[in-house]
Amino acid sequence: MKNYTAQFLRNVAIVGHGSEGKTSLTEAFLYNAGLIDRMGKVEDGNTVSDYDAEETRRTISISAALAPVEHKDVKINFIDAPGYFDFVGEQVQAMKLADSALIVVGAMSGIAVGTEKAWDMCNKYGMPRMIFVNQMDREHADYEKVFHELKAKYGTHVAPIACPVLEGGKIVGYVDIVSMKAYKINGKKYDEVDIPASVADFVEECREALVEAAAEADDELLEKYFGGEELSEEEIISGLRIGVGQGKVAPMLGGAAAPNLLIAPVMDAIVNYLPSPADRPAVVAKDAKTGEEVELSCDESAPFAAQVIKTVADPFVGKLSIFRVYSGSLKGGVSVLNVSKDKNEKVGNLSFMRGKKQVEMDRIIAGDIGAIAKLQNTGTGDSLCDAANPVILPALEFPAPCISMAVSVQKEGEEDKVFGGLVRLEEEDPTFELEKTTDTVETLIKGMGELHLEVIIKKLQNKFGVSANLSEPKVAYRETIRKAVKAEGRHKKQSGGHGQFGHCWIEFEPLFDGTEFEFVDKVVGGVVPRQFIPAVEKGLRENLSRGVLAGYPLVGLRATLYDGSYHPVDSSEMAFKTAARLALRKGCAEANPALLEPIYKVSVQIPDEYMGDIMGDMNRRRGRIMGMNPIGGGMQEVLAEAPQAEMFRYATDLRSMTQARGSFSMSFERYEEVPGNIAQKIIENAKIEEDED
Repeated sequence: MKNYTAQFLRNVAIVGHGSEGKTSLTEAFLYNAGLIDRMGKVEDGNTVSDYDAEETRRTISISAALAPVEHKDVKINFIDAPGYFDFVGEQVQAMKLADSALIVVGAMSGIAVGTEKAWDMCNKYGMPRMIFVNQMDREHADYEKVFHELKAKYGTHVAPIACPVLEGGKIVGYVDIVSMKAYKINGKKYDEVDIPASVADFVEECREALVEAAAEADDELLEKYFGGEELSEEEIISGLRIGVGQGKVAPMLGGAAAPNLLIAPVMDAIVNYLPSPADRPAVVAKDAKTGEEVELSCDESAPFAAQVIKTVADPFVGKLSIFRVYSGSLKGGVSVLNVSKDKNEKVGNLSFMRGKKQVEMDRIIAGDIGAIAKLQNTGTGDSLCDAANPVILPALEFPAPCISMAVSVQKEGEEDKVFGGLVRLEEEDPTFELEKTTDTVETLIKGMGELHLEVIIKKLQNKFGVSANLSEPKVAYRETIRKAVKAEGRHKKQSGGHGQFGHCWIEFEPLFDGTEFEFVDKVVGGVVPRQFIPAVEKGLRENLSRGVLAGYPLVGLRATLYDGSYHPVDSSEMAFKTAARLALRKGCAEANPALLEPIYKVSVQIPDEYMGDIMGDMNRRRGRIMGMNPIGGGMQEVLAEAPQAEMFRYATDLRSMTQARGSFSMSFERYEEVPGNIAQKIIENAKIEEDED
């Protein structure tokens, strides 16, 4: 494949709801471009863009995959993005690589949650879009119904440029709404025919919507349209291109990807209507030296600037960095500056990716997408540029993980392999995080949903040959006291020679200001020598890690040393540390101890209609509703506080309650006392675990 200048490039993200045929459509594009001899099937696990072992096993897309094709002297970089919401990070990466989006909608299902999310993501990124209504070959497929659904939701944005023609439930051709010509499928060709009477009325409706959308994109055309004049075919095309580029018009076509029906007109429309990288607004970066904003020209003669959008951890090739060039060009064998890390990187062989296959290239130019293997210091989001013209591109924004699970090795001795593999996968997936907790001494993996974390563990097994277990994380409970008490700690031991003697009186009081521990020295008269007082404090601090109820750390405690005694020969620091420990255990047991649990602040964003369900569910989780805020677009924000113990699977439950339309975030707020009946169960379970150990 040759190098194409920016105006002859199209970078198109294929997005939409899961199982609507995005991967099958990618396969059809590759077949029509002559890059594969036969089309693979998702269910057979032999498609180009679903090449990961987990993708073939689950028959779903998990990673965004590149599939560049050539069509009518234009190179189209298709990016097949997953539709499942656990892999939203891959959707973000697909959007960042692309200049436009092809939203795939099911001909039977119509607008689904994934359709709405894809449309919203296009709005967020200011992304031109086109709609393809897939699976028109299936029973109950209804192109007209889908158009009316889309028009009702998105208004005049939706402009049909083609209408499939069916006879006896089979696709036999289509009507080009722009030229108002009909075509019948004849093998690999299309023969022009009269517009069938069966679709004539709907075609007129589509024509009206198309002309209106084209006119609204251009003031001159709009004036002509309102003046009652007919728009020519050239004027309609011109208006469409303007409207699509501004994100105001979404051309709509239909067909069937799996049997490869009416796919060629989609490729034609992509070339004709979707923008090239040169047509898109210039990317604004920052000059690394001055901090000033600079616009990057999509020009291969300009200084080189690119950004790594995606990282792939390959156990054989090593790390693959997939990048987009925003200005200039890059040749293999040169050094570039990673501005984000302030490190120079030697560029080896360059390639572009077609699924898992690497096709070597001598250079990658402005507007195009390439891959480099084995960059030492470069990760996702890093800016690469000419050292003489260092610029920093805008950071990639990924949603924060919303579910956590504890991970442990299956086989003893494989710790390094397991956690080393997870670190590699963390480099690959920005929505996956690995965290070592100090409170519960667990390693947590965090992601976007249970499926996401399951896939991570399977990838660990497939790519690195090691297995790990997932379990619900432990809650970082705490213990405290409710009342003030005075306790004696006395340690005396005589076993020939020097003995051990330490004796102290300590008053323990609860603290309610958030302070974890405070030590006060009120010894007078030398009853405890000065040199042993630090040992008392140290003995207390060393034993705060294990409380008297269930073995959780003690917090909210003031310890005042006020009396004691010593032996001139047998007293030692160790003896006083032991005495302090005895006083702590005795005092806390008598001070009405209580169990505390972490309370989290929760922000839930949901459509209005789910408000009642969400509030009821939050109450069942022992949560408290703190407020509600309308956030526009029929959405509400529910603010609440809830115990961490009740929120571990909230990501899954919220998705189920809202048909995946809801989202949430959580942050630690404070500790609160656990209700008595629940505390009793926690204490009992802790004792059982201790006995088992």
